[in-house]
Amino acid sequence: MDMTRRGLGVAALGAGVALAQKRAKFRFVHVTDLHIQPELRAAERCLGCMGLINREKPAFVIAGGDLVFDALAVPKDRARMLFQLYQETVKRLEAPLHNTLGNHDVFGLYEKSGVSPGEVGYGKKMYEDRIGRRYYSFTYSGWHFVVLDSIGMTPERTYIGEVDEAQLEWLKRDLEAAGKGTPVVVVTHVPLSTGVVQWMRPKHDRRMIVVQNAADVLELLAQYNVKMVLQGHTHVIETLQYRGIQFVTSGSVAGESWKGPKWGQHAEGFGVLDVEGDEIRWSYRLA
Repeated sequence: MDMTRRGLGVAALGAGVALAQKRAKFRFVHVTDLHIQPELRAAERCLGCMGLINREKPAFVIAGGDLVFDALAVPKDRARMLFQLYQETVKRLEAPLHNTLGNHDVFGLYEKSGVSPGEVGYGKKMYEDRIGRRYYSFTYSGWHFVVLDSIGMTPERTYIGEVDEAQLEWLKRDLEAAGKGTPVVVVTHVPLSTGVVQWMRPKHDRRMIVVQNAADVLELLAQYNVKMVLQGHTHVIETLQYRGIQFVTSGSVAGESWKGPKWGQHAEGFGVLDVEGDEIRWSYRLA
């Protein structure tokens, strides 16, 4: 390929190689859909998973959403207990933890919860108060990491996959500040790209399976050096690649709601990411 035709002279290319060489080799973990609860030995098994993650000696851990089960549909005291259980369990981790909002982490959204929209902590507020920001970014060893809120709340008191307009504007500014030469990893709970919908039964509302405005998000990401999108939500182990971006869904710690592998095929576990220079590689560990 003639690099000068793309505006990259030999000097610029050399500078890019030098920058990549300065980036340290490191490992991090993507663990998603923990669905922690007191029942079905879920808390105990999550605690065991934390021990397995520590063995990988990651620089940091990213939890990919659905930290608890199920703030959507339970009263306030139960939701508070679930978040407290999660916070106590992840204390076992020996590496810094970055969290992602999942649909089951949204408090009282379903009417059967008995929670009023005027209740303190309703929706995403309990998550924000107890866990942290809905969306944010951080850098590590020359890599830029973006964590998105992919949960849209509807007037009918359900959720869809969505990245809201205010967040999209923030994302534009964040990526512009990071620069087009910086390698980027994006984390989302609801997938931006997946083949799993073709395998699902018609009873599933596909608006709840995939981010509905994914095309807007993906066109923005394609303008930058996005290496990988880490996803959760479906509990399947899946890898896709399109336009130079890897889309990886790292299964689930909970499998089929703590009743074995998802669909009898996707075993419980978590993703391990190995980064060196400008390259990133994903592998799966059983939990």
